[in-house]
Order: sequence, then C-alpha cells, then structure tokens
Amino acid sequence: MAREPVALISVSDKTGLEPFAKRLHELGYRFLSTGGTARCLREWNLPVIEIADWTGFPEILDGRVKTLHPRVHAALLADLDRPDHQRTLQELGLSPISLVVVNLYPFEAAMRAGAPETEQIEQIDIGGPTLIRAAAKNFAHVAVVVDPSHYAWVLQRLQAGGLSREERARLAAHAFAHVAEYDALIADWFRRYDPEGTLPERLTLTYRRVQRLRYGENPHQRAAFYREPLAPAGSIATMEQLWGKELSYNNLLDADAALELVGEFERPACAIIKHTNPCGVALAETPAEAFQRAQQADPISAFGGIVAFNRLVDAVAAQAVTAPGNFFEVVIAPDFSPDALTLFQERKGWGQSVRLLRTGVLPSPDTLRGTFTMRGLTGGILYTERDTLDLEPDMLQVATERAPTEDEWRDLRFAWKVVKHVKSNAIVVARAEQVLGVGAGQMNRVGAVRLALEQAGEKAQGAVLASDAFFPFPDSIDRAAQAGICAIIQPGGSKKDEEVIATANRHGIAMVFTGVRHFRH
Repeated sequence: MAREPVALISVSDKTGLEPFAKRLHELGYRFLSTGGTARCLREWNLPVIEIADWTGFPEILDGRVKTLHPRVHAALLADLDRPDHQRTLQELGLSPISLVVVNLYPFEAAMRAGAPETEQIEQIDIGGPTLIRAAAKNFAHVAVVVDPSHYAWVLQRLQAGGLSREERARLAAHAFAHVAEYDALIADWFRRYDPEGTLPERLTLTYRRVQRLRYGENPHQRAAFYREPLAPAGSIATMEQLWGKELSYNNLLDADAALELVGEFERPACAIIKHTNPCGVALAETPAEAFQRAQQADPISAFGGIVAFNRLVDAVAAQAVTAPGNFFEVVIAPDFSPDALTLFQERKGWGQSVRLLRTGVLPSPDTLRGTFTMRGLTGGILYTERDTLDLEPDMLQVATERAPTEDEWRDLRFAWKVVKHVKSNAIVVARAEQVLGVGAGQMNRVGAVRLALEQAGEKAQGAVLASDAFFPFPDSIDRAAQAGICAIIQPGGSKKDEEVIATANRHGIAMVFTGVRHFRH
C-alpha cells in the first residue's frame, strides 16, 4: 500500500484553495479530485488523479454521479485499527484517504438569486454531503475540511506534526453542522409543497454565529448573536455597525424592537425604546422633527434608550440626537449621511461609544407577512406567525353614538400600530401622530391606563387611547374620560362590552372596535 497521504479535494467555493493545495503538495499529499476542481489543480501545476480514473467508473448523468462509488467510500470509511479493514484495502489496491476537502453546491446562492426551480434542484448536492459525512464519521483516521477559513489552521497543525484525534473531532463536528445546515435549507425549500409547510411536523432551523457577546441578559450569563442564512435585508440580523462600542445582548433586543416599530410607518418616523417597550414614538415631516416629538413623550425614560428611524439620518437629525443633555446607547437607521456620522463621532462623551447601525432599506410589513418568529422554552420553542395584521376599513366598527372625527381616525390608526409593539397589558395615548403616554406590561388593564394617562398629563386632553385587548370593566373608560380622552380603539369582545359602550356614550367618547387583539408578552 502506498505510503503517501491522499487528499480528496472537490469544492464549489475555491476561495483560498490554490495556496492551500500547493502547501499540501509540498507536504507530500497526492490528490484525488473531480471536474472543475481537478482542472484548477492542473492549472496550478499540481498533479491530480481524476476520481473516474481512480475508480475505473466514469462520471455519469451530467455529473450527478461522480464520487458515489465503493472504492471512494471504502478508502474513506476503513477503520485502520482493524486488520480486516486493512486487508480489504490491500485486496482492492486502495490507499486510505486521510484528508477530505469538500464544500457543497451553492444551493443557498441559487435560492437567494431566485433561480428557476430546475436550477435550484440541480444545486442540491448529493455526493458532497456523502463524502463529508463518511469522512466525519471516520474522524479517528480522516480529517475533513469544509470551510476555507480553516485552511490556515489545518496547514499549521499538519506542519506541526499532524492533526490530533481531538482536532479531527472538532473538524468533524463542524462538518456535520455544515451538512445539517445545508439539509435544513433544502427541507425549508421543499415545504412549499407541504400543505402543513408553515407549521411542519419537524421544524429544522439553522443559524450562523455573527458574534460572541460580552455577556447575556445579565453579566453572569453567556451569549452570542446568530443570524438566519436567509435573513431579510433591512433587518437587525443584516445591519452593519458603523461606529461605537460592541453591541450587547440587550442592545440587540431593543434595537430589533425599535426597528420593527418604525417599519410600520410610511411617513418619517422615530421610536425610542427602553427595555423593548416604546417610551416615545412620533411621525413628522423630517427625521429630526420626528425624533424631537418622540423624545417629548417621556424625556426621562428616553435617556439612555435606543433610537430608531425609518429614514436616512441627516445632519439636522444628528444634531437633535446629540444635543446637550441627551444620551443614547444605539441609533439605528436605513443610513447616515457623512456629516451626520461626523457629528456623532465628534460628539464629546457618549458620542465616542454610541452604536450606529445601518440597515439599508427597511422591509415593508407586506414582505414580513406570513413569516414566523420563535421564543425559547426549557426544552422547546414556541413558533408563531409574526403579528403583521394591519387594520382594514371593513374591520373597524364604530360602537358608540359618536363616530371619530377625521383627526381622531388618523390618531387612532397611529396609536393602534404603536400599541402592537407594547408589552401587554398595553395602553397608548396619542395625539397628532405623537405618543404621549404608554402603559406597558401591567398585571391589570386599569393600572396600564393609569400609567399612560399619568405620563400624558394635561396633554391627554383631546387625545386618543389604544388598548391591545378589550376592557373587562368600564372603570378604565371613566378614568380616560376624566383625563380628557376623546376617542378609544380596542378589540371589543368583553362580556361587559355593553357597559363599556354605555360609559363611553355617557362621556361623549367615540369608541372603535377592531375585532382583533395585539397581545405581546
């Protein structure tokens, strides 16, 4: 049996392959390869044996069958600690394959590009995953490399005397994860043909680590940030950090909540988030004005919060955000003008560490419709469709004697969009498309009403109120009337709806039922 180590190389992504292969050749490796990879090795003046020549069986079916051959897999799977396996290799005249360098057909790229179905199917690799799995199973004798970023480390270890069993096991773990992710993407693609595809019997999810975080929700917890392979553009998962300190776990949670909220609106919008709840939201003609109006709702809570825009942040907006007395942890927007970036970077104090996140164009609510989100439980997850429901005219029922005025309708729709992003029990008080008060996460609705009205203060006069769920008793309507609320939007559906409506009529409040709730826990 030949003593030279054998490397099987067959890659779609040839990044970094030339220097890696040349160094392997210098270390004495013989190469087996296929198709395009073999041509590249020859172009680099490296000797290579085609798999078809090695097996004595040609590639067939337009390359669909190349490496699926017993000689290949015998050389990969032989347990060299077993004499009977050694004898089998000798009888077949085979050298064991000790290194496999394989990455897979670009199925993900075909999905991203929206390629025709026939092309996407052709990008489903069969031989590659089989090679990877065989090599990884036999990690005691075979090293498998699926990521070009590992080439330098593998060379370093080979040059230092070889890969240890533990190091080959680490490569095997990465290899199995690589194949599992690949298969998960394919399974997700095939769900389009499954009548239960949106809620499949077996849910295969895959995520890629973006960064390790300094700590989790609290300093004693470990954490990392992971991204879906096909995460939508304009999301927190695909944003680019332009400036500032490393993002924390809580920064990312709040930034995602803020971005999701401002994405609800077509007009220039600003949201200021604290602990995933909005403490200020407003629409205006410019981002600067939207920020100023959002901050006015609750300047105390806004201090140290996360600011999100749905428009480019220009110099005027940057001046407003960085004004004396302000302090913010994160500013997130589709983009920042160069002079706006300079204003943040030159701002003394917190301007040196504020995280500036650029998302690009935000996805419209329509593009997120039908997508799912999840929450972890001990030993499981909850998987639910995103709450992207928007109000349609035929959903709205005026329940009271008085109908809302045109301005009240505008503000009711605005407040209803905002209350969807507030933790239940949730109450939002608003006027002129500006949040004036928020009651969030309370154990009873009357407490949430009280908090929102107290925050709004005198500004509640002539304002509207949105509730994420029905009012179980009319006491909240009395309190709203005392504060000067003129119109209310709520789902309806309480056993005491008639009492609630009668109380609104007594106070001259217009009340609209939506027929849907927006619980957020």
